[in-house]
Amino acid sequence: MTISLTTPDTTDSKNQAISLAFLKLIQIVAALRSPQGGCPWDLEQTHESLKPYLIEEAYEVIDAIDNEKNKLPDELGDVLLQVMLHSQIASETNTFSIEQVIELVSDKLVRRHPHVFGDESAKDTQEVLHNWETRKQKELATGKSILDGVPRGMPALLRAQRIGDKAARVGFEWNSTEEVRDKVIEEVQEFLAEALKPEITRSRLEDEFGDILFSLTQLSRRLGLNSEDMLQRSADKFTRRFKKVEARALPSMKEYTLDQLDVIWNEVKREEI
Repeated sequence: MTISLTTPDTTDSKNQAISLAFLKLIQIVAALRSPQGGCPWDLEQTHESLKPYLIEEAYEVIDAIDNEKNKLPDELGDVLLQVMLHSQIASETNTFSIEQVIELVSDKLVRRHPHVFGDESAKDTQEVLHNWETRKQKELATGKSILDGVPRGMPALLRAQRIGDKAARVGFEWNSTEEVRDKVIEEVQEFLAEALKPEITRSRLEDEFGDILFSLTQLSRRLGLNSEDMLQRSADKFTRRFKKVEARALPSMKEYTLDQLDVIWNEVKREEI
């Protein structure tokens, strides 16, 4: 079934409320950037200076999803503000506008979903993803790779998982999860063999360890796990347990032997089971 897009009914009260809310936000951001009475901090910002804030706000959205979903609307608003600021800065030099940002993403969504807005079909999620990447590859300029869309600045585990996702969507993938498991074992064995060599260089050791992490990430992807989330969870678990050991090892952990600390650690672990 093809879904046709129609011009929004501007007399509909809900549509009017959305339009007014969005226009109000545009006006607020423009006022913040106004040379006549605007905010000094906002006026100083550039696309480059705002980069860390966009990353920070995105992580706060993730944190809200994981821990406090009631904060999600507020955190999503902060991400939207970043989009609005970048668009306002660009509009001041006639580079692009918020209207162009919206039009571009709208056109892209329609273009890459012909199974919804066109006459194609997709029987499941895997076919949707495969078609998406195939269509995206056709849109790329000559010499470009589908992996060029994975930012190098992403957290390493998340980047490794996204690289594997994108490669798999165009058929570059192991035939089975067992093959990925065997690759992990192979990489671990290679690392351990190299690590025991007295002449091993640090660079070589780093390469081999990186291969272990990359292959483990691909295994987690095949199992439907998010390696970034899993490592965060393990880090949270270690932090929680370590703090409990700290609280019990008085007056200071330095006064205890490693064996004594290990006893306390195991007590904490048992209490969480």
